[in-house]
Amino acid sequence: MRHQLEGSGASRGMALGRARLEQPSRFLVDETPLEQSEVAGELQRLDNALASARHELRGLRDKLAGPLAREVAEFIDAHSLILQDPEFVNGLHELIETGRYHASAALKLQRDSLVAVFEAMDDPYLRSRREDIEHVIGRVQGALSRESSVEERKLASRVGEILVSDTVAPAELVPLAEHGVLGFILTSGSALSHSAILARSLRLPMVVNSHAALSHLQDGDLILIDGDSGKVIVHPTAQDIAGYRHWQREVAQQDERRARLRGVETRTVDGAEIRLFANAELAADVAQARTNGAAGIGLYRTEFLYLQRNQVPGEEEQFQAYRDLVLGMGGLPVTIRTLDLGADKADSAGIVLDEEPNPALGVRGVRLSLRKPQLMQTQLRAILRTSCYGPVRILVPMISAVEEISTIRRMILECARELRTQGYEIADSFELGAMIEVPAAAIALPSMIRKLDFVAIGTNDLVQYTLAVDRNNSELDTLYDPLHPAVLRLLSQIIAVCARANRPVTLCGEIAGDTRFTRLLIAMGLTDLSMHPALLLEVRELVNTLDRSALRKHAPALLRATDRAGVRRVLARLEDAP
Repeated sequence: MRHQLEGSGASRGMALGRARLEQPSRFLVDETPLEQSEVAGELQRLDNALASARHELRGLRDKLAGPLAREVAEFIDAHSLILQDPEFVNGLHELIETGRYHASAALKLQRDSLVAVFEAMDDPYLRSRREDIEHVIGRVQGALSRESSVEERKLASRVGEILVSDTVAPAELVPLAEHGVLGFILTSGSALSHSAILARSLRLPMVVNSHAALSHLQDGDLILIDGDSGKVIVHPTAQDIAGYRHWQREVAQQDERRARLRGVETRTVDGAEIRLFANAELAADVAQARTNGAAGIGLYRTEFLYLQRNQVPGEEEQFQAYRDLVLGMGGLPVTIRTLDLGADKADSAGIVLDEEPNPALGVRGVRLSLRKPQLMQTQLRAILRTSCYGPVRILVPMISAVEEISTIRRMILECARELRTQGYEIADSFELGAMIEVPAAAIALPSMIRKLDFVAIGTNDLVQYTLAVDRNNSELDTLYDPLHPAVLRLLSQIIAVCARANRPVTLCGEIAGDTRFTRLLIAMGLTDLSMHPALLLEVRELVNTLDRSALRKHAPALLRATDRAGVRRVLARLEDAP
């Protein structure tokens, strides 16, 4: 009988397929105590399983190819390190030798203990790292029970299936996709996880936090998932499937139509150029940006370089990543944002900070960079060294005072002098910009603008801080609204200040790639938008049908609106504008 499960959308798209359940709890765990005579043999079984798991990971790594190879290899290496960690292995040995546990039971105890540590963490990103433990333990359990679970081990070779699991390892996504897995339903996870990031780059629909999925689904159940809404339909009706087939036809037609826009200018019908840039953090994002005709990289997030390890990346490693980025864009402008981490994530990157009760309002972004100048100087040197390969702009997050801009500019000049003295070839001058995401910066922008070469608007945080609403708190979803009149007035002020000072301004938040907001943003005077590269063609298609002059006439009415209902009434009129 048809029924529906709820979750959260983490990667857009739909998929129809047969459920294939994979969960650690399905592995047979023998909880009977060992006899003393069985201990040596059980230790050997465990060591054989560990060796088999390491061999599988090496095999996976050897098969990697394409733009995601580097990122996926790093996840595989992280899992390999866990399998080689003496503390991890010795702990399992002790459970077998002293506790007389079977290997499967020792693995389960180790898993439960380590997962409990991660689940107790407040930060969503750090909680998501429990996935690494799940994946490693699951791989060893699978090696232990391989003879009795052959069908489960053939998961990756099945075509037309949707994986239902507690978690899925980033390293598994590419081989699963290559073998026909159509999408993912996870009982845990978040849109911040590495797996979700890679799923979006691979265009695989993913639903996370569907807590009832494993208990309400059986192997082979026909399911329809929607990665936009987070809904999972079990035993879909003919009407559901007809709706899915209609969606497929629409997507195919859209893809074919939009593919023809890759080499086309983004220009309104009245001749106004709207520049569409790409947000990026993976090599695959950069490749997709080039393919879809991005005007450049409007926001390169450097945090990914720090968060995929437990130590700070050095200058040379950062330089190589930024150089590949600049070369990958083939002479188009690249905007690199300096490190935007707070106390909640800094420890995982090897940066020691005192614990904070509210990291979102604490030492993060430029505040962290100024507290740890060596950290900032290393990053600035790496960025400046890439400037001889193509146009590079430096963007600083969480600016709230003009003094911060002055200090950062002095640091840039000092690093540039040092590099030239050391014989490095770098550009003659550098563009410095501020991410306007703190209301204080938006209000004080008239006094800051002359010290800046460009401005980027980070609406995700600007909305959060203006409305005092945690954007990750699902209880406050209805309050987090970019259409709040106060937000629109701040945006209008930022755009006006930049126009008067003749400084370019780019909007980099999620609403830049959301076509529900495109008319509004153009009406307010924006001409530069930066978004996920997968959204470029969709936004270009819409922009090329719009009349900027006609939309601009509605700007005063937008700013006169006193409530969100009033804003939406004006938006309805924008829909009817030519």
